[in-house]
Amino acid sequence: MRRNPMGFLIAIMLPAFLFLGLVIFFPVIKGILIAFQNYNLNNDLSLVRFNGLDNFKAILTDPNFNFWRIIINTLIWIYVSLFFQFVLGFILALLLREPFRGRGVYSGLVFYPWALSGFAIGLIWAWIFNGQFGMANDILMRLHLIQQPIGFLSDPSFAMISVIIVNIWYGVPFFAIMLLAALQSIPKELFEAAQIDGANSVKRLFYITIPYIKATIVSTVLLRTIWIMNFPEIIYAMTGGGPNNATNILATQMINKILKFYDYGQGSAMGVIIMVLLFACAIIYLRASGAKEEGAV
Repeated sequence: MRRNPMGFLIAIMLPAFLFLGLVIFFPVIKGILIAFQNYNLNNDLSLVRFNGLDNFKAILTDPNFNFWRIIINTLIWIYVSLFFQFVLGFILALLLREPFRGRGVYSGLVFYPWALSGFAIGLIWAWIFNGQFGMANDILMRLHLIQQPIGFLSDPSFAMISVIIVNIWYGVPFFAIMLLAALQSIPKELFEAAQIDGANSVKRLFYITIPYIKATIVSTVLLRTIWIMNFPEIIYAMTGGGPNNATNILATQMINKILKFYDYGQGSAMGVIIMVLLFACAIIYLRASGAKEEGAV
């Protein structure tokens, strides 16, 4: 009996394609379709119809949630967090590159936050920053730095700063792990030759270290940009997007539309907006990767 190789390949690949289609593509396509429907659990679901771009118009013109303020909050949340995460993570990686006694234990303690749940971290820091009985106020008052407790999460002036501090604390280990691995791949002969030529530590950093790990820096920064934008757990656990929308970003607004207002149409439309912005980040990432290959670091 003669076997059909193409039929055999289809038979072994079909379960994988069905699984991917069911788990990944079906929810994405369904979410995009709902973004163009008046799908609200407060209304009669038998009346659900396609409504064109009405959900997107409602998001842009919502008087209770200024869309452009949410965009600005999202940009602040991403790029302030990203800047300090990268700088502190890079410094930490440089320090951990040199061997010292107890480096393994210290590295484990430093990298521990990255293994924790973002939502759990948000709850812990919400208690630390609590305006009435939080540990942060207690420490500052004992040090005589403040006279009255600060409403870190209830005052719009401090709320965004507070959640960004937590996000920085959470994200530093990621850059430290990735950059430390890249730093350890640099041949020691390069540094020895530079020292013989009289290059100081600053010149070695900018002319050897950074150019050598440029590809890792580009990929980690862009990937982390996407992850931070799509990471509402800390904000949602600490403030829920408040007070007065001071910490409301696109991802938290999407959750609020679904969980508080049961408006799956507008929630899905917000998801589509996030997906388009993430797609733009992915294009930048692919172009940066192509530039790296042409540069042949």
